[in-house]
Amino acid sequence: MAQFINNKENIVTEAIDGVIATSGGALARLDGYPHIRVVVRSKWDKSKVALVSGGGSGHEPAHAGFVGEGMLTAAVCGDVFASPSVDAVLAGILAVTGPSGCLLIVKNYTGDRLNFGLAAERARAFGHRVNMVVVDDDIALPDLPQARGVAGTLFVHKIAGALAEDGADLETVTHAAQRVISGTKSIGMSLDTCTVPGSPKEDRIPEGKAELGLGIHGEAGVEQVDFMGAKAAIASVVEKLTPTMADDQSYVALVNNLGGASVLEMSVLVGELAQSAMAHKISHVVGPAAMMTSLDMRGFSLSLYPADRSELDALNKITPIAAWPGISALTPVKIIALPDGLTPIMPLPSEHAATRSFLTNCCELLISAEADLNALDAKSGDGDTGSTLAGAAKALIGALDRLPLSDHTQLYRAIGLELSQTMGGSSGVLLAIFFAATGDGASSGLPMHKALKAGLARMQEIGGAQLGDRTMVDALSPALDALEVSVEGAAKAARAGADHTATILQAKAGRATYVSAKQLEGHVDPGAEAVARLFEFLAKQSAEVT
Repeated sequence: MAQFINNKENIVTEAIDGVIATSGGALARLDGYPHIRVVVRSKWDKSKVALVSGGGSGHEPAHAGFVGEGMLTAAVCGDVFASPSVDAVLAGILAVTGPSGCLLIVKNYTGDRLNFGLAAERARAFGHRVNMVVVDDDIALPDLPQARGVAGTLFVHKIAGALAEDGADLETVTHAAQRVISGTKSIGMSLDTCTVPGSPKEDRIPEGKAELGLGIHGEAGVEQVDFMGAKAAIASVVEKLTPTMADDQSYVALVNNLGGASVLEMSVLVGELAQSAMAHKISHVVGPAAMMTSLDMRGFSLSLYPADRSELDALNKITPIAAWPGISALTPVKIIALPDGLTPIMPLPSEHAATRSFLTNCCELLISAEADLNALDAKSGDGDTGSTLAGAAKALIGALDRLPLSDHTQLYRAIGLELSQTMGGSSGVLLAIFFAATGDGASSGLPMHKALKAGLARMQEIGGAQLGDRTMVDALSPALDALEVSVEGAAKAARAGADHTATILQAKAGRATYVSAKQLEGHVDPGAEAVARLFEFLAKQSAEVT
């Protein structure tokens, strides 16, 4: 897979320079590239306890991204997923340690423990006071004598960092770090493995599966479970963490993006966490944000710590470090009533079996076409036409019981109102206009096909799309012209109009206007395709009846 790098040998040094260049002068690096890669605070008061962490790169923003006021004093960066050398760690210690001493915060991996441990011994031989704590928050492998250090390390960085910034002595800072380590528990889940620069991607997680309890270096998880959405993912993680929680304590949850999950997905996961079986025990949340990543791994991790009042204050202490997302209280979703005039006034519902069946069948057709229409839209838009129409169709099916099914004039208007609330994007607005105007036409006595044409005219007037602009109008307009004669003729006209859009190389409306002719050529407009499929379905239904 292509990556935005120059070469794998220089990726870490070039990335560090990028971090420093955008720090506003707050960060610097020690000389000694490429063997010694240490990021330090450019202005550091050596009268305070220094905090040094680090390890293999590939976990960005950890560790260099957390160097700054109120957190780390220095970060020692190794190659991707490889511990830095003893000399590099020692250089970091010597550069920032004064009479108050230094605390090394190390994740529990053999290379890190050995290299940081030996560097600490050598620094003590120079006369420096150096303590070391080892983070082992991962609960994925409960029988493992040496649990891994993962995203819970950020609790240690922030709480110990706040104390050090306030002038606490080395023993106090060390004791606080050890207390946080002993109480922090974490576990991760991913849908895919990460891509190590210069190496082939390991595809060990099959489609439809998620890996639970995997490490931050791409290590295989404890088990592969069926993936059934965000709710089930959170439930799996909660099930593993709940036995580690005390009944009489409240917890801070750190929700970490392992690198490849979108912001939208992370927000959904937090929403599910807020409704999970452990939600009543969670008082605050850090994130969601990418804090301890595994390159581009498409997953998340959840860390829990039962912070007391002073530790909550430390977590909440302001820091200028951009990578720290802050801490927020977990609160119920607040709902404010719609302003006057926006609460919909629906006509009285009424039942009509034939109309219910007709609408249900049309909606089910659109739902079944979701994947096909999304694939078409990916060629000329943003790949969501199918999902937008399917979502509206599902909402409409859910609304059938409150629609005036026996009064078609009111039904058109009610459908327009429903679509304006449930269907996103410009297509939702346009179809809402179409059905509302069709209802107006029907109420003035127009027959169905003319009422529909009146709706189309209003939609075109407001939306601006004309025949030949490569939109749903190219199928809908000829279909409605032919509908007066027969449904079969309307279906043929809709199909011809939709197929013709594949030859239109310049769109004049919609998202496709931003797409080149080469990309449009040979691909039917997804909106027109939806219209054609709908009329073809209606024609088939009509033929079966007759």
